[in-house]
Amino acid sequence: METYQIVAVLGVIVFVYFIFFKNKKSAQKEINNLSDIEYLSSSTTNFDDIAGNYEAKASLLEIVDFIKNPEKYTKFNARMPKGVMLYGSPGTGKTLMAKALAGEAGVPFYAVSGSDFVQVYAGLGAGRIRSLFKKAKRSGKSVIFIDEIDAIGKKRMGGNMRGSDEGDRTLNALLTEMSGFSDETGIVVVAATNRIDTLDSALLRPGRFDRQIEIMLPDRDARKDILKLYMDKRNCEENIDIDKLADLTVYFSGAMIENLVNEASLIAIRDNSEEISTEHIEKAYLNVLAGTEQKNPSENKNQKIVTSYHEAGHAFVSKYLMPENKIIRVSVIPTSKGAGGYTLSTPNSTEVITKTKIKNQLSVLLAGRVSEEVFFGRDNVTIGAQNDIERSTSLAIDYITKYGMDDDTGFINFNILANELKIPLSGVEKSVKKLIDELYFEVMHIIEKNRDKVEAIANLLIEKEVLYESDLNLS
Repeated sequence: METYQIVAVLGVIVFVYFIFFKNKKSAQKEINNLSDIEYLSSSTTNFDDIAGNYEAKASLLEIVDFIKNPEKYTKFNARMPKGVMLYGSPGTGKTLMAKALAGEAGVPFYAVSGSDFVQVYAGLGAGRIRSLFKKAKRSGKSVIFIDEIDAIGKKRMGGNMRGSDEGDRTLNALLTEMSGFSDETGIVVVAATNRIDTLDSALLRPGRFDRQIEIMLPDRDARKDILKLYMDKRNCEENIDIDKLADLTVYFSGAMIENLVNEASLIAIRDNSEEISTEHIEKAYLNVLAGTEQKNPSENKNQKIVTSYHEAGHAFVSKYLMPENKIIRVSVIPTSKGAGGYTLSTPNSTEVITKTKIKNQLSVLLAGRVSEEVFFGRDNVTIGAQNDIERSTSLAIDYITKYGMDDDTGFINFNILANELKIPLSGVEKSVKKLIDELYFEVMHIIEKNRDKVEAIANLLIEKEVLYESDLNLS
């Protein structure tokens, strides 16, 4: 073998050894850091810091009493729930509830995320689980909080030999640890997820996450309490109408309401104001939902005319089919979120969502494109309905696959059908298209029959650029 060949072979051997040694060191470093899971040693939050979700707080207060006064329950041979599963939409306050539970009980609070246990190296996720529970046991009474537990707790696939999968090992370690500690330890495991339907059934059985609590979007009274809570922490004018703001924030989560008040604070600071006013909050509301309106939009007369007719279609059909909804604002001023215009309305959250209401909502979403077609011709419709198409398609799919409201497909949840039978959702797209086509035709008839009223709204928008509820009374 030539000298240069020997040198080349030695070079390859050294390179391979270096890579192997480096990977081995990385793996060893991960193993050595198993115990370094970040956590909060205590929580100062209590239930007075949380507005709304009164039923959830009452359920968690019972667990606080379990932790503080175990002797009350041992008399009846009652055991403390080992696990509490908090589920609900994003931003509803699941993490805040877990912190308040630990704060009220006055015990250490171990906060981790499901993603902390998703590891590259085999066995590390399970090792982190065991390490976390060891720390909690050394602390005695404590609250372990696992956020986004669906990262490690998704349903295991039966019958496909996934037993050696790293995710399954991590989940098995969690199940074993929860079954392993005794009722007298005073340790409560709290988990949070946005998708409880994706979790493995072994997690939700008694003895694991015994108690499942839905953290819901706040109702009107809860929204008033949340608004007061955040506004009391800031300099606000005394004459702000909380009832009106509670009506405006239908379907807002607690996090969205906090963000709304914070945005109003920033606007007040930019205006060099001493206090937050109603005007600041209303401006923040529009910014949050529609985006900041451009101060000097480029003057494109044709675009303005088309957008005016588009938004006039939305506004008129909304008033025609859902007169109970209040139109807050119709604008043809472009926004920072890329919208050429928008129509904002507040639904009545106390009413039951019926088949008719869903179809009316779909009709309102279609009305912008229909109006363009009626007034400018089918070949001249624009891309302005992109967001309307996305939302109407999503709602139509739910109407057929989740709510079982389609006459042809019947009383069937297609998502369960697909998961259980492992079949594609063929045929659903035809039902979706049929529903949209039928409603499109109906909206076309409404706008053509009321062509003069839609045109009157469009002309007002061209002139004023912004309209309110009072401007739309064109009877």
